[in-house]
Amino acid sequence: MDTDQIKTKVTELATQLLKKMGFEAQVEATVQQQTEGRENSVSLAVATEGDDSGVLIGKQGANLEAIEHLLRAMLGKNTDSPRINLILDINGYRKTKTQHLVDAAKEAAARVVTTARAEALYPMTSYERRLVHMELASYKNVETESIGEGLQRRIVIKPSSSLSF
Repeated sequence: MDTDQIKTKVTELATQLLKKMGFEAQVEATVQQQTEGRENSVSLAVATEGDDSGVLIGKQGANLEAIEHLLRAMLGKNTDSPRINLILDINGYRKTKTQHLVDAAKEAAARVVTTARAEALYPMTSYERRLVHMELASYKNVETESIGEGLQRRIVIKPSSSLSF
């Protein structure tokens, strides 16, 4: 399946799902081509009017994640393409949340360097943990590690073993 077909299919499925849920929304898909054997990444931006976005996003993004999961399953069933990484954003919520998450991780890393004491962040989804690991990978003074299980899985930021005081 080529890029245009993927965009069309994702947009169509998202529009149908939202309509069946009783929501009218503008849906726009962008595709980032796969590189070196990784799956295509599809970003799906949904714009709604009025109070609809709050219902679609849910508490701490729970509904957004559920809709994203449904769309991923629908896409897998309706395409012959290998696994496609789908990222759903409703009225910029995920983008804003991602920026807050990255900022919080950077602040925590700065505290860890200053105090030389490990700091645990709040529980996160695998997507959010991946963002933090990737963001802090370039920091030479700290290391990150995921701990816990299930919904309580979180990241601990620790002073790097090569850090000396």
